[in-house]
Amino acid sequence: MSFPSIDKQLALIQQGAEEIIPEDELWDKLVRSRKNGQPLVVKLGCDPSHPDLHIGHAVVLRKLRHFQDLGHQAVLVIGDFTAMIGDPSGRNKTRPQLTLEETRVNAESYIDQAKIILDVDSLQILYNSDWLNAMDFSDVVNLASKYTVARMMERDDFEKRFKAATPINIHEFLYPLAQAMDSVHLDADVELGGTDQKFNLLVGRDLQREHGQEEQVILTVPLIEGTDGIDKMSKSYDNHIGLTDTPEDMYGKTMSIPDTMIERYFLLAANADEAEMKRIQSQLADKSVNPRDLKRELALEIVTMYHSAEAAAAAEQHFDQIFIHKDIPEDIHEIKLDDDVALVDLIFTYNLVASKSEGRRLIDQGAVKLNDLKCSDRDQVLKKGEEIVIKVGKRRFLKVT
Repeated sequence: MSFPSIDKQLALIQQGAEEIIPEDELWDKLVRSRKNGQPLVVKLGCDPSHPDLHIGHAVVLRKLRHFQDLGHQAVLVIGDFTAMIGDPSGRNKTRPQLTLEETRVNAESYIDQAKIILDVDSLQILYNSDWLNAMDFSDVVNLASKYTVARMMERDDFEKRFKAATPINIHEFLYPLAQAMDSVHLDADVELGGTDQKFNLLVGRDLQREHGQEEQVILTVPLIEGTDGIDKMSKSYDNHIGLTDTPEDMYGKTMSIPDTMIERYFLLAANADEAEMKRIQSQLADKSVNPRDLKRELALEIVTMYHSAEAAAAAEQHFDQIFIHKDIPEDIHEIKLDDDVALVDLIFTYNLVASKSEGRRLIDQGAVKLNDLKCSDRDQVLKKGEEIVIKVGKRRFLKVT
């Protein structure tokens, strides 16, 4: 099997990466791989505790795709067993434990969404319960003997919880060891992860060395901030752009990011290469260039990546119609009331909000309008026969007749 030149491979691998540890070992692995015609085994472990993916998750998935495009063997390890422990990375309290059945259901959704980015024909998908479930208690005791409590307490999140007298359960210490056993089982050459996974990835190197294997190189990618530009992207913070969002929502959410996030989103969310990044940086520094125009370019790029160029153009037209021309969209969903109904119940039933509590919160915040007038009454009732256009937030509409 032939591979691109080492320089060409490194250029793509380094694009958007935060750290490569150690870089000289990656060089050696690439040289040997190219010489022997053997692809590297590149591992990404995924936590199926949350089934909905956003473009923050896509950063590391796209890095795995880069290795696929270079001809290497990508392995997606579904952490159905480790999800039953709960990854403590970046957490200030113990994660809730899931059953194996719950993780399997979530994993199916995760894989379906990951296929948007990854080449499924060459992708190897494995479940770590296949080998971790086979371990008996003596195996677990032996595994636990490979690491000290002092080393575990080097983790920033554990150290903070210990100082704050927040409980740390013993089973949480097993998470990085279990994840490391995935690398041992695969004899992985490279493992990918977010910057919050650095400790876990390094444990993988340690356990591989204990098992007489060549240590994996670890590559971390940044955690992208959400559309608020403050917190990391998360559905729980309501600042995410979902991989399965509609083109209109994806475009509108991208246009809502702060100007300070434009460069970072081009690099991490739009997969811009070095030449494109230089152009973006130059235009951002040019006072004659309106950052909004760059955001429009960014939004088109992101929607095209996950939908199509046609869908992106239509989403841009939809955005202009609502936010520039202040029109009601032509394809607004229209319903007829058979009886009086509470506003909160109606907007929840027709998916304008994710929950009734969110509906009440948005009303309190003045984010719900009736015929372009803010509604401040969370107990508002719509009467049968009234003709009203409901607007929730900036992009969700419903016409009632």
